[in-house]
Amino acid sequence: MAAPFRISRFGFVNAYLVQEDDGFTLIDTMIARSSKPILAAARDAGAPIVRIALTHAHGDHVGSLDELAEALPGVEVLISSRDARFLAEDKSMDPGEPDAKLRGSYPGTKTAPTITFQAGDRVGSLEVIAAPGHTPGHVAFLDRRDGTLFCGDAYSTLGGVATSSKPNPRFPLPALATWHRPTALASARALRDLDPARLAPGHGRIVESPGAAMERAIAAAA
Repeated sequence: MAAPFRISRFGFVNAYLVQEDDGFTLIDTMIARSSKPILAAARDAGAPIVRIALTHAHGDHVGSLDELAEALPGVEVLISSRDARFLAEDKSMDPGEPDAKLRGSYPGTKTAPTITFQAGDRVGSLEVIAAPGHTPGHVAFLDRRDGTLFCGDAYSTLGGVATSSKPNPRFPLPALATWHRPTALASARALRDLDPARLAPGHGRIVESPGAAMERAIAAAA
């Protein structure tokens, strides 16, 4: 299988094209006005984008969803059932969720998801992994074919591998936008337990054999 194709805007925020038999799964859509580089990357790689899978509903991950949905009629749009409400600008909390302030940008989208998923579901070859904390319904995707973990903002690697449960002085934004830091730290531990072959974050470069770096990041945040 082909390695995941990372698309980055300004070296700051990422989307990924993941090859499937029927075309590409696009993970996240970056900030607004990112549709052109995403569509160009798919054209250059020689396959259509057939589905868009979102790790969470923050504006730097759903910012170009409406543009892409308009450019790709019939594309599937998938997000966790919990964060799907944020796309409709419903910021109500569920009973039993930590009483913490929602942080970061929740701009909502005109585009509604065609499918919502839960932990354990499959999106093509990707297994949905619950990773709440950064947002209530944040997820990661694990490609069981090669062990790539698309971790959204559960970890970042810009300025060094770090969890989103404590600000990294070299790149503090993910932690500053985190809803509930203790939950985010618990999710970071759970993702480390998956022992991924590579870590593909929403911010920063892909890291090969990331286990030791993930452990250091957890220790620094604990």
